[in-house]
Amino acid sequence: MVSLAQTAVERAKRVRLIIFDVDGVLTDGGIYIGTEGELFKAFHCRDGMGITLARKAGLKTAIITGRTSAQVAHRAGELHIDAVHQGCMDKRAAYRELKEQFDVTDAEVAYVGDDLIDLPTMLQCGFPAAVADASEEVREAAAYVARYEGGHGAVRDVIEYILKAQGRWQETIASFYDVTGEADTKPTNGLAQ
Repeated sequence: MVSLAQTAVERAKRVRLIIFDVDGVLTDGGIYIGTEGELFKAFHCRDGMGITLARKAGLKTAIITGRTSAQVAHRAGELHIDAVHQGCMDKRAAYRELKEQFDVTDAEVAYVGDDLIDLPTMLQCGFPAAVADASEEVREAAAYVARYEGGHGAVRDVIEYILKAQGRWQETIASFYDVTGEADTKPTNGLAQ
């Protein structure tokens, strides 16, 4: 168990694995059902970029979700998420498996949740995070509450927080400032210097 006295930044510095819930975290929580019973889920592209940045920085990523859907498997494949556990109503067993798979301690795990089903895992991990529209109990348990609602860039916000706490943000995004083919880790403001 991680000491509650540690600051959020100190806790974020230790993260090596980020685990995400899906409904209400990677999506807005809506479940859209077509006329033939098919399900649709909306994922935010900024969250996808955030997961790509986390992986680029060397962090492992995983999903633990209570529902099972082909859409989640497809999106996780697109983003090269390292592990996906679907249909987990008790997320603690999947959490234990992920810790063993990636050889990490509780202190090295971040978990992003939104509702009561996420609390047991959030209370065990080192860096619990919540989306802005999470339940009150989840927000209270979080070391960090994202500025955005689930499905609207909250995951990206949490990942940025972790990478900045670790001092890895600038090196991770350096290639986006490279207009000449040579990486520069310092963005300019567009003004002549």
